[in-house]
Amino acid sequence: MNDDVYLDNNATTMVDPAVVDEMLPYFTLQFGNPSSIHSFGNTVGRSLKKARQQVQDLLGAEHDSEIIFTACGTEADSTAIMSALKAQPDRKEIITTVVEHPAVLSLCEYLEKDGYTVHWLKVDGKGRLDLDVYARLLEERADHIAVVSVMWANNETGTIFPVEKMATMAVDAGVMFHTDAVQAVGKIPMNLADSDIDMLSLSGHKLHAPKGVGVLYLRRGTRFRPLLRGGHQERGRRAGTENVASIIGLGKACELASQKMEYENVEVKAMRDRLQEGILSAVTHCFPTGDVENRLPNTCNIAFEYIEGEAILMLLNKAGIAASSGSACTSGSLEPSHVMMAMGIPYTAAHGTIRFSLSCYNTMAEIERVIEAVPPIVAQLRKLSPYWGENGPIEDPAKLFAPTYA
Repeated sequence: MNDDVYLDNNATTMVDPAVVDEMLPYFTLQFGNPSSIHSFGNTVGRSLKKARQQVQDLLGAEHDSEIIFTACGTEADSTAIMSALKAQPDRKEIITTVVEHPAVLSLCEYLEKDGYTVHWLKVDGKGRLDLDVYARLLEERADHIAVVSVMWANNETGTIFPVEKMATMAVDAGVMFHTDAVQAVGKIPMNLADSDIDMLSLSGHKLHAPKGVGVLYLRRGTRFRPLLRGGHQERGRRAGTENVASIIGLGKACELASQKMEYENVEVKAMRDRLQEGILSAVTHCFPTGDVENRLPNTCNIAFEYIEGEAILMLLNKAGIAASSGSACTSGSLEPSHVMMAMGIPYTAAHGTIRFSLSCYNTMAEIERVIEAVPPIVAQLRKLSPYWGENGPIEDPAKLFAPTYA
């Protein structure tokens, strides 16, 4: 029996066994190309339609034609933003946030170098946006802004943004609105039919489907330009033969996520809260980051002062516990994450942030094991830290760190 504890579900999730079972026939028995007119293709085509409806149901979309299958969330993000720009060539400005996932952040930085203007919305110490600043931007620059792209929930802290309200504000100003909902889909209820969101991105491997499949939700009537051209697949909106087995798996995963939504928001949330409470009560000089009153039910990001997060992760891994020091896409950097920097987390703590992200497969017994393992690990590392003395932190540890960031 595997006794390891996996608490890195915001990086990727285990494929649900029921999802695997649903996928298997499409590698062997049902191998037809859904674009073909013969029975092999028609059978698979009907299965793709069912998967599209399963995704539609989870998102609360109005019609299954609004679901475009992609290779990943990153492709969906790029497609949404680039489409908005190409469909409105006279508009050269974008609004996004400083805490976006690199899938959006890097693209916007590239577009800035290519001559576009990007308005970067800042966050406060809890990772919250100032909607007054956002409203002023829309009022002053609406005729120049092609798209607003704001994540539904932050991948590091779990902080949830008011994207539905922001979408209404954008649409009222005549501006397209996109949200990277990769972390939020399957964890919190959504009803896109009753929202003003024009485009939404999701990724299969964040909700117990396989890697290599994602979705772009495109509200009917939204102006659109394909990123990938070549074939007629996905109603001409995304060329390339469909990744059938993975799409089938994603459909099943969406169906299961709908069924487990209440469990996620009650039982998983209770495990997360117990984990946070247990660590904070046993370890001094640590604190949760982000908006703890308004976050995903599975996410807890704790900053441990005066030690390095990478060292904590190594010792946790040795103890059979998997967690993360932030976004998996930015791991390996010696700098604190851009999310921690944006929130102004003190340098003495920003290096020591650990993200614990749970799933419905975790148990309270596993949580208790982590609570027991963390305090001695932190104590061991602080004994080796030049910033920690016999009686706690040294008088002015900031002097030993690199200059603080703005």
